[in-house]
Amino acid sequence: MTKKAERTTAYIIETVAPIFNKFGYVGTSMSDITDATGLTKGAIYGNFENKEALALSAFQYNQQHLLALIEEKLEIEGKAMDKIHSLIRFYRQYDVVTLPFGGCPILNVGVDAQNNNRLLAAAVKETINEIEGKIALVLENGVKAQELRLPVPPLQFAKQMFTMLQGAIAMATMTRDRKYLVNTIAYLEQLLQKEIKN
Repeated sequence: MTKKAERTTAYIIETVAPIFNKFGYVGTSMSDITDATGLTKGAIYGNFENKEALALSAFQYNQQHLLALIEEKLEIEGKAMDKIHSLIRFYRQYDVVTLPFGGCPILNVGVDAQNNNRLLAAAVKETINEIEGKIALVLENGVKAQELRLPVPPLQFAKQMFTMLQGAIAMATMTRDRKYLVNTIAYLEQLLQKEIKN
């Protein structure tokens, strides 16, 4: 692939990623894609085998940005609880942070793809597993360092914590009321203080 072709491919992905995320795989038409990019249908298909390949690349683009933000929050200096609180502070502003993506890629694409795109649904599930694994690793390291004690295994705790976060995001998105997110974060912070014993 030439440098020009690589730039065109990257431009298409970057341009359509928020559109696919916001309107979904079925809801995004080729005319939406050509209007946004200013490219012809032929130019789009010259870079992508089909719409499904483009949608997957668009999700992966958003996924990489989201994972990089989460890693940044979990890799701060400090103890395990400092890292977890850093992640929770990030989620308090999650709806604002993900606006340029077209909203939460996990929620939007995950729900949209369940019954119409196996590849996208699998990619979302893999992303969820990866995020839960990152949280679990921080918790596991905290347990090993005797910084905290968990009432359940680290991965189980990470899954429950992430479920609360994603549930709050879903409710805030569907009701357009960010109190669901803010209040759940406040409750989660109190829960962490009680459940994770030093």
